[in-house]
This record gives sequence, C-alpha cells and structure tokens, in this order.
Amino acid sequence: MTFSRMLWQEAQESARRCLDHSFVRGLADGSLPRERYRAFIAQDAFFLEVFARGYAHGLATAPDRDGLHTFHRLLNGVFSELELHRSAAAALDIDLDHVEPMSSTLAYTDFLEECIRGDAGPSLTVASMTPCMRLYAYLGQELARGDVAGPYRAWVENYASREMEELAQTVEALLDRYTAPPGVREREQYRHAMELEYGFFKGVWDEG
Repeated sequence: MTFSRMLWQEAQESARRCLDHSFVRGLADGSLPRERYRAFIAQDAFFLEVFARGYAHGLATAPDRDGLHTFHRLLNGVFSELELHRSAAAALDIDLDHVEPMSSTLAYTDFLEECIRGDAGPSLTVASMTPCMRLYAYLGQELARGDVAGPYRAWVENYASREMEELAQTVEALLDRYTAPPGVREREQYRHAMELEYGFFKGVWDEG
C-alpha cells in the first residue's frame, strides 16, 4: 500500500464528517442557501491563492525535473480553478479583490503559509496540500452517485470529474515519491490539513 493511500484510509472518519456536513449535503440536494454559497466562493478563492503559493513553493524546491514539471502543471490547474471562481463570483456579485477571510479560512491559510515560510521541503508541502485535492475529488464522486439538484450541479460535476481525480492522483504520487519512511511529520501535516478542511466547511456554514 502506498503512503498516500494509507493516509487516506486513516482519514476516512474525517472525510465522512465532511461529506455528512450540512453545507456539503446542501450542495447535493440544492437546499444550500445562496448566501452561504456566496460565502464559500469568496472564502475558497481567498484560500486558493495561498494554495497556489504552495504549489509554487513545491516547484521551487522540487529536487528533480519531473517534479518541476508536475508542480508547474498543478499550479496552472489552480489558476484555472481560480478563473472558474471569478466567473462564479461575477454571477453572484462577489468582489474577490476585497474578501474578508473568516477565522476558519485563516486557520487553513496560516497553516499553509507557515509550511511555505519554514524549512519544509516538497514532501511536507505536498502532505499539507494532498488532503484538499483528494477530499474534493471524493466529495464530488460521492455526491454524484445520487441525484444532484440544479443550482449546484456544476460544482458537483466539476469535482466528480475525471480531471479532478487525475489531479488528486498526481499530488498523491508526489507525496509518495518525496516522503522518506516513516513519514512522521508528513502524517501530522496530512491529518491537520484534514481537520482544517472540516473546519472550513463548518466556518462557511456557521458564519456565511
């Protein structure tokens, strides 16, 4: 079993908590209030800008040519996702240039930025970012198994897509490549990132 697969199996309880959260379920059945979705788009765009810096840090510290090209491709993927958020923001009348981050968003971005500013090599950087990619692919695929109501169908389809699954697998492959056994620090980063994912959904639901 690969290291990334083992960590994902260990994170199943956290992943299920995210899937069962009212915010995520509201995306699937269409009951999510519009204002909470607006808050999500704004907060997620703020988060993704820091997430992009994480990939840029990975690109800068990659010890091999293949890693250099892979981080570059992943960074471009985040920019594409940010463009989708800008399109959604325009339709929802959200000014992404003046987003006030919630405490749960800052908890996550501070965690990533601390990793970037510190002495983290590519393994710790990727361990901090893999949960987001794998979790969103998981949420999209799980929600797509049932009936998805209209307003947020595009969101579910985007994260349930083959392209999203391939991106998640790409990040997991980097984690497996760069982590030297036993990967204690990487496991800690991964687990904490999963906790912050749940906190992000909870924050948008409670404060949005």
